[in-house]
Amino acid sequence: MDLKISSASDNLAHIIKRKLGTKIHKSEPVEPLLKQENTIASKHGVEPKYTIDMSETLQQRAQKRQRLALLRKQQNIESIMALALDYCPHTVSEQSPDPDWVERFISLAEDSSNKKMQQLWAKIMMGETTRPGTFSYKSLLTLKQMTQREASALQLCGGLSAKNILDSSSLILLSYYKRPSLFSFLRLQNKNHLNLSKAGLNFPDILTLIDIDIIYAQEIESSELKTGDEYQLIYQNAELTLKAKTSGLVLNYYKLTQTGSELIQLSNSPINNQFKHQLESIFLRDFELIWR
Repeated sequence: MDLKISSASDNLAHIIKRKLGTKIHKSEPVEPLLKQENTIASKHGVEPKYTIDMSETLQQRAQKRQRLALLRKQQNIESIMALALDYCPHTVSEQSPDPDWVERFISLAEDSSNKKMQQLWAKIMMGETTRPGTFSYKSLLTLKQMTQREASALQLCGGLSAKNILDSSSLILLSYYKRPSLFSFLRLQNKNHLNLSKAGLNFPDILTLIDIDIIYAQEIESSELKTGDEYQLIYQNAELTLKAKTSGLVLNYYKLTQTGSELIQLSNSPINNQFKHQLESIFLRDFELIWR
């Protein structure tokens, strides 16, 4: 397969034509208007080598750009809504989404031309239609500002995160340790860490998720687990019960923010196999792992 290679200037010219609806070419200061523009630019130390096609007036070019932008937005939102309808399950919905929420959704989603981002917007529309109140306006704003790289980090997070049955919060397990007893307080208590990097979520990805308010920056500890206590987690395609074999066990985890808990629902990723293997090998010493 032959790769089509274009220069940066060709790519930029294509973007300008697609977004502004007019061509750009090397400037030839023959017409009075172009001469005047070049003279002003020269006074400020700028020598323009290119200029917009002046066959149309400034007002005509502005109106043309507005029409093109409106058409792109219409095409984007139509694609998103069609995808949302395709994703929609055959279930009964007792309520409809709030009309103001729908208007906000459209105003934010209509600028998204990237196919993968459109899929995320469509899943939000489907989720809100199925169960109104699932996605807050803050989550919509977060997705609006999200880059493709940040969306990829969110997708990776989906294969590692679980829902805590006790309080319905979402979290990513990191490690556990055993609190020293009266007879072992002098012995160093090492944490038994899970390596998220091996599961695909590198430290820069974690910093990204913190930066966009998906997970909290501080690690959180669970309450102390006694012998026989159970800690239940729900992953995308499995349920896990950690049953303590001994007392004094404490879990460490990243907790997802409210926004993170909402947006993580967009990921359909099953539990990461590498992560699951680490759980089974590292936690087995002090926990009984029951998968369902």
